[in-house]
Amino acid sequence: MRERGRGQCRGQSRGQETRGLRGLPRGVAVALAATTVLVTAGTAAVPATASAAPAVSERQARAALPQPTGPYPVGTTALRLTDPGREDPWRPGRARELMISLWYPATRPAQGKDRAPYMLPRAGRHFGGPDGAAVVNYGATADRTDWTWVRTHARPDAPPLLGAGPRPVVLWSAGLGDPRTWGTGLVEDLASRGYVVVTVDHPYDASEVAFPDGRLATSVFPALVGQPGLDIGALLRKALAVRVADTRFVLDELAALRTDGRLPAALAGSLDLDRIGMAGHSAGGFTAAQAMHDDPRIKAGVNLDGQLHFPGPDGTGVHLGTVAEDGLDRPFLLMGTESADSGPYTAQPGWAAFWRHTRGWKADVTLLGSRHGSYTDAPALLPQLARQGAVPEDAVRAGLGDVRPERAVAATRAYVGSFFDRWLRGHDDHLLDGPSPRFPEMRFEG
Repeated sequence: MRERGRGQCRGQSRGQETRGLRGLPRGVAVALAATTVLVTAGTAAVPATASAAPAVSERQARAALPQPTGPYPVGTTALRLTDPGREDPWRPGRARELMISLWYPATRPAQGKDRAPYMLPRAGRHFGGPDGAAVVNYGATADRTDWTWVRTHARPDAPPLLGAGPRPVVLWSAGLGDPRTWGTGLVEDLASRGYVVVTVDHPYDASEVAFPDGRLATSVFPALVGQPGLDIGALLRKALAVRVADTRFVLDELAALRTDGRLPAALAGSLDLDRIGMAGHSAGGFTAAQAMHDDPRIKAGVNLDGQLHFPGPDGTGVHLGTVAEDGLDRPFLLMGTESADSGPYTAQPGWAAFWRHTRGWKADVTLLGSRHGSYTDAPALLPQLARQGAVPEDAVRAGLGDVRPERAVAATRAYVGSFFDRWLRGHDDHLLDGPSPRFPEMRFEG
């Protein structure tokens, strides 16, 4: 959820281009038009206990995530959480339920079929079907990619690595309309470096969320954006409020998980809840900033190309989020792209206000030649699929820009990892001190 325009005056609204959900009209804009589901091929929930993926035909394209760079093997496990005290805002009459996954340093690496799948079969079929994000946003042929074949590098329910004491915890929030797995490459990399990463799904926001009992909760947004007289600003404010409430509930549950037996004792004991960070892409970046504003338990945060303001009812105008109005007193990193609607913090009203009002440590970097999808799993997966004819080449260029995909992956991992190492672990590699010859494609804004 980020809208930043080259040459745009601070606080000035401008026309928006649609990169969005099927039926989303041009001009409704700001956050829906800048969500990951609009410019990337999102993925579905990955419970670690998922069944094996179905056989892949010779006609189907395949893709693989890059190896994590840290020294530790990775394990993962998934949990369903229920908040009995909160009615689901998208489905009144029932309690709010979430799916989360924990990714953590493990005792031994996963091999072959022992690697956790990227998507559950039922979620993958929806994602790749005629109403799914891949077909809608990339023109992908429904039967050309088996998303359930893609494997992570994590071992399901692996014993956690012991001996290092409690580990810092990082929460991950994907873009509006995206499930929690769209960012697995970065998540695995952080886990391989010694973090416990908690990925959070937001049901009825995400394209699809698979629950252990077989239910598949699909996004309400495609139906909502087609309604006449839609107040887009109100919808986006509601979406953010739901996401922040989900995040704070997860923080409550992490404290309970340390002692209530839902996690293996070794994994539960590894959660250092005095060192919590949060990162997110697009709407997830706005969520990270706003949740940090609202909840002091989050000590450091990263916003990957997510705007910090809302439009008015008709999709135009600038209405700042409270985190932009108030700023933060803790460390925060802004990572921008060179999309047509992006730029440095000085050109984006929400980021400019946030920058002025933030008292804590802050930095802003921009990945040259990038697009909104460059900070997701898109650079790792889409070029592979395009080479096999499963995704149009022009859709890949539109979503990723001119930056070399492997460099986008490396820069994202390096800068996010450096930030959390510095502020949650006290290890400073000085990458964020200023421009770095290691990453000439990353412009240091401030």
